[in-house]
Amino acid sequence: MHSFTIIILEALLLAGVLSGLFSSSAKAKNCDCDLTIYCCSQWGYRGNGDAYCGPRCQAGPCEIYCEGTGTLTVSDIVTQEFFQEITSQARADCAGNGFYNLSAFLEAASSFPDFGTTCTDDDRKREIAAYFAHVTHETKDFCYIEEIDGQALDYCDESQGYPCNPSKKYFGRGPLQLSWNYNYIQAGQDIVFDGLNDPDIVALDPVISFKTSLWIWMKKEMHNAIISGQGFGATIRIINDGLECDGGNTAQMMARVEYYRSYCAQLGVSPGNDLTCLTKGLFGSAYS
Repeated sequence: MHSFTIIILEALLLAGVLSGLFSSSAKAKNCDCDLTIYCCSQWGYRGNGDAYCGPRCQAGPCEIYCEGTGTLTVSDIVTQEFFQEITSQARADCAGNGFYNLSAFLEAASSFPDFGTTCTDDDRKREIAAYFAHVTHETKDFCYIEEIDGQALDYCDESQGYPCNPSKKYFGRGPLQLSWNYNYIQAGQDIVFDGLNDPDIVALDPVISFKTSLWIWMKKEMHNAIISGQGFGATIRIINDGLECDGGNTAQMMARVEYYRSYCAQLGVSPGNDLTCLTKGLFGSAYS
């Protein structure tokens, strides 16, 4: 084939690729948009559909593409040894001692069949390591059941169409600190407890307590973020965004990362890439 013909074909191919990237749903190479609606593709363009939400999607409602299927169950990964190694770090006077237990966690996890059971065994291990990194950080090694000084905080917001019981408080409770009246009510509807009138049960029933943390994990797309390959940093952004990301409280962000690294090491799996959310760079952060 003549070189001139090759050049023409290459030009046509490039034009076809560019026309796909600059379709009506992807006007510019800029992912600083509403990522609850759009995906940020592997090339840094925003849009919807397989080209944007498919393999190597960086952020947003990315679709999950498994490179294989694993066989490990949650109980295979979260053994008594693994769980005890985490909870044994709590002080002797901690309220969480005896409350957070493996059987309660496994019973709660059985209500969320996609948690820790999606894609390859390595994917499953990374998700479980990510979950425990966050709950360990939030509860200070499973010490706290309730938010410190929570009774003094007002977490009632009726602007979203959910009421508050004036005699109840909706401060953080459980492994991922379920907070705000609307979250209690929605979680209660899905998990089946009275979130409006009995938020205290999250701090009294360990199974419900773990269920609320897994509800947050799945509802707030942390499961999808870690399984779709966005990296552990994406889960930090979901939880605390600017409070810890983009140069916020970097020490707190790195504390989560170190827990994650440690748990990945214990489970014998690589932590993967994009571990932090230090910047909004399209291809990971400086500490990845």
